[in-house]
Amino acid sequence: MRKNITKLLAGIACLCAFGVATPSFADAPAKTEAATTTAVAAPAVTPVPDAAPAAAAPAPAAAAPAAAPVANKGDTSFMMISTLLVILMTIPGLALFYGGLVRSKNMLSVLMQVFMVFALVIVLWCIYGYSIAFTEKTAFFGGFDRLFLNGIWDPAKGTFAAAATFSKGVVIPEFVFVAFQGTFAAITCALIVGAFAERAKFAAVLAFVVLWFTFAYLPAAHMVWFWTGPDLITNAATSASEALKAGWIWQKGALDFAGGTVVHINAAVAGLVGAIMIGKRVGYGRESMAPHSLTMTMIGASLLWVGWFGFNAGSSLEAGDVAALAFVNTLLATAAATLSWVFGEWISKGKPSMLGGASGAVAGLVAITPAAGFVGPMGGLVIGLLAGIVCLWGVNGLKRLIGADDSLDVFGVHGVGGILGALLTGVFAAPQLGGQGIFDYVTNKMSADPYSIGHQVWVQAQAVGTTILWSAVVSVVAYKLVDIVIGLRVPEEEEREGLDITSHGEQAYHG
Repeated sequence: MRKNITKLLAGIACLCAFGVATPSFADAPAKTEAATTTAVAAPAVTPVPDAAPAAAAPAPAAAAPAAAPVANKGDTSFMMISTLLVILMTIPGLALFYGGLVRSKNMLSVLMQVFMVFALVIVLWCIYGYSIAFTEKTAFFGGFDRLFLNGIWDPAKGTFAAAATFSKGVVIPEFVFVAFQGTFAAITCALIVGAFAERAKFAAVLAFVVLWFTFAYLPAAHMVWFWTGPDLITNAATSASEALKAGWIWQKGALDFAGGTVVHINAAVAGLVGAIMIGKRVGYGRESMAPHSLTMTMIGASLLWVGWFGFNAGSSLEAGDVAALAFVNTLLATAAATLSWVFGEWISKGKPSMLGGASGAVAGLVAITPAAGFVGPMGGLVIGLLAGIVCLWGVNGLKRLIGADDSLDVFGVHGVGGILGALLTGVFAAPQLGGQGIFDYVTNKMSADPYSIGHQVWVQAQAVGTTILWSAVVSVVAYKLVDIVIGLRVPEEEEREGLDITSHGEQAYHG
């Protein structure tokens, strides 16, 4: 074990050294998504009238520099609360949801994996992750302008950098944006562990997360979410030029409000690849592997539902109408998915289950995530109803077709629900179906161009396909590297005894 930990630490050190040593390609100063706070144009100087005296007219006064936008305390407070809610949905929400689903001998191992992955990713995010995801460089990777969060605080001027929102002239403190996006990265990586729960080495999990976070999550976040902000867009020319600086999927016009591609599909594919490469649990299909505490699972699912309001509503980056829309869609779609899953299970299996209710809620939360701020409430209702039924099939029919031991149905819920939600976003974002359509930052209002459902669904499908392919390739390579250096799986005797004792020397329950 000491050798494994030594190898893990050495690998992390090499990775960080590689990141720092990589050239920054800083031919031009990079901009974060949020650091673009364009100044308001100063009023023109009034010309001297023709009838003025012949004496030399005084030189026109220099235009005073316009004040930079100042963060509103209400928006800042809203975003800090949203960030706390995302932390809540990870620890303890996701940890308890996953922990209740495994056997009692592996309860602490799952809690430990989620807890440590969250902590590890937050540290990596602040060292280099935020910079790669949210600074300008290429369409696939950002630069190193914000390495170690450099440049956000200016000690010489005594000022903090601001982060742009989706409204011109509206900003939030960049440190708040850093923290909010960091929690997204952390929960995405933590989601993966449910697919290979009860059989993976703890050191291997941490090593894999470092590699996958760096080469799968960060590029996906950059491709989908990075742009230079709305304030630099003043006409058609600047709209086109600024679009070329954005992430590759953003340039295509894909809609992903809070992470259907970046978070759910991305993590689900990584989880499925892991479940296949690590192999099935000992006794899978022959021994009972029922959840040891559906009470814990219900508590975890409830915390996920509560925390998800920060996840979705907070993705508006300001406390306004769009946040309210995302809030009500999160409430309605989740309730609808819970009903459709439970009634679908009731009809197909004869009895409604608590596990079905909790799983349905999570399916609804996943499916509405990419659509939350783009679709109307009735669109959200339909997405939720479909998510419950389709994800119910995902954890039963599709799982049997694939034949992988996805322990906690990460792909069946997050993968299937994420794909469904991403595609339906293209449908129900249509104004004719009550959606928001496409916003035009040149006119600063909703676009007057006709909304094409077919075109937008095709764009959404490209975003989904890109995410699946990127995550799958990175995952295969990362798992293989970790298997060579550390080994992915615990020995059979340790798996049978349980990872709580064999990996951590503790027990969740006594007596």
